[in-house]
Amino acid sequence: MNVARALEAQPATPPGFGPNPALPEPAKALVPTINVAKAIGWPTGVQPQPAAGLSVVRFAEKLDHPRWIYVLPNGDVLVAETNAPVRPDDGKGPKAWVAKQFQKRAGATVKSANRITLLRDTNGDGVADQRFVFAEGLNSPFGMALIGNQFYVANTDAVVRFPYNEGQTRLAGSPTKLADLPGGTINHHWTKSLIASADGSKLYAGIGSNSNVAENGMAAEQRRAAILEIDVKTGATRVFASGLRNPVGMTWEPTSKALWVAVNERDELGDDLVPDYITSVQDGGFYGWPYSYYGKHVDVRVKPPRPDLVDTALVPDYAVGAHTASLGLTASDGNRLSQTYAHGMFIGQHGSWNRKEPSGYKVVFVPFVGAKPSGLPMDVLTGFLNGKGEAMGRPVGVALDKQGALLVADDVGNVIWRVTGSGSSTDPASGTTVPATTPPPADAASR
Repeated sequence: MNVARALEAQPATPPGFGPNPALPEPAKALVPTINVAKAIGWPTGVQPQPAAGLSVVRFAEKLDHPRWIYVLPNGDVLVAETNAPVRPDDGKGPKAWVAKQFQKRAGATVKSANRITLLRDTNGDGVADQRFVFAEGLNSPFGMALIGNQFYVANTDAVVRFPYNEGQTRLAGSPTKLADLPGGTINHHWTKSLIASADGSKLYAGIGSNSNVAENGMAAEQRRAAILEIDVKTGATRVFASGLRNPVGMTWEPTSKALWVAVNERDELGDDLVPDYITSVQDGGFYGWPYSYYGKHVDVRVKPPRPDLVDTALVPDYAVGAHTASLGLTASDGNRLSQTYAHGMFIGQHGSWNRKEPSGYKVVFVPFVGAKPSGLPMDVLTGFLNGKGEAMGRPVGVALDKQGALLVADDVGNVIWRVTGSGSSTDPASGTTVPATTPPPADAASR
């Protein structure tokens, strides 16, 4: 199945998707919709459903709330087993108490392991057969990046670094702090994502807001709802882009070399507002939060308004559905699934809580033509909800392994899933996946 045929088979653009999403009027409610899928884990013999032409296996299981994935150059797979730190001032009051009960139901309140685990597939069969504690005693770690022989971790309150030599299975010594990150006793969006520039001189950290729509005051939002740029040599930090409510997954678009991000947008405006989105990020760009959404659509809940900032708000590139909790993001170039997925981006959608009908709870692919999205998202991995609406799993981070397979972190199922083309096999001598279909061009695989 090629991309053209797949796009022809798509229905008309539904609300909340695409480069120019249809946006309904905001819906006002005294009590917000709360519909969280109860987390139950995977029954024996059950797994998510891959799209036609794909297969999925457990690369690793029995992990402890795996949220984020990073693949080292030698093929070792790192997994951040992590959850929120203690946040005594996050969400006080009756409404927040109710929200926390639903977070428990969703499996989101387990104690953080504060660990990065290294997974290694020594025989090339697509399943990790070795597991090592790569780093522990961290502080709600999330983003990871390797630059030369320095390995960087984004804890919830700081970026730290360790010396690293290829092949080592455990980081040695105590970390050195490079730069502080916004943390504190609210720390509403605690995850801090991380990506390095191509030349290794800069790191970019995704920092979520301290609230839904600044209800804790703008003083609590300093350097938040933003992507920070960090100088690797000095640790000097500046705001690279702002107005991004919760920017999580980041990737480099290989055609334009632009930074792209997946943004988890605001809640409590109705089932179809506001769409989460993926977008290229402009240096100095402002994307609306909290004063407006999807460009210049004013959010009247925010007082006082800032029409001066709204006038400058940039429109995101592509909407991926309201309340989908789109968190994971990786460029697909170099994957070995099939030509359908040769150029675009994979997105891990953790799933909704503020919607009558659930949205997200799957991994999707957005095809690109050149440097821009083109066509509707395609389902890649579904079936995370059972017939009762319970969550057997919830996808978060996504990454391509060294053989071009797609890895998916599932923090409810405690599994790393590995998606390949259904007729593909692995050559044990080279460790290279041999696809059933024609692979992407060689230059794409070398990004």
